Amino acid sequence: MPENQTSNPVALDELPAVLTRYLNAHRAHDTTTALTTFTDDATVIDDGNVHSGTAAVEKWLNRSSTEYTYTTELTGAHRADETHYTATNRLEGNFPGGIVDLRYQFALRDGLIERLVIEP
Repeated sequence: MPENQTSNPVALDELPAVLTRYLNAHRAHDTTTALTTFTDDATVIDDGNVHSGTAAVEKWLNRSSTEYTYTTELTGAHRADETHYTATNRLEGNFPGGIVDLRYQFALRDGLIERLVIEP
């Protein structure tokens, strides 16, 4: 979300279709579908690591879907503006700590995800 900008809660069924498609694919560990939601020059920042471009994002998606076994529940969403959204997911699984709430901060461009930052 851009600095100095407030966000407003948004109903989960009112998220842009591309975000719903990504979140559903992420939940199903469907890398092929998830990859179609990103721009060719997308950047993903997860766990302090930066993944830029299609090949790096695909590698990140594949690793994140196989590294641990977990379930994902979308618990909330906020919109800063038409291109900036945050979705909060609760992950439960066999990773250290077992349960974590993560914020997925999306920036959209031309109907696709241009940037995704995942952090607690």
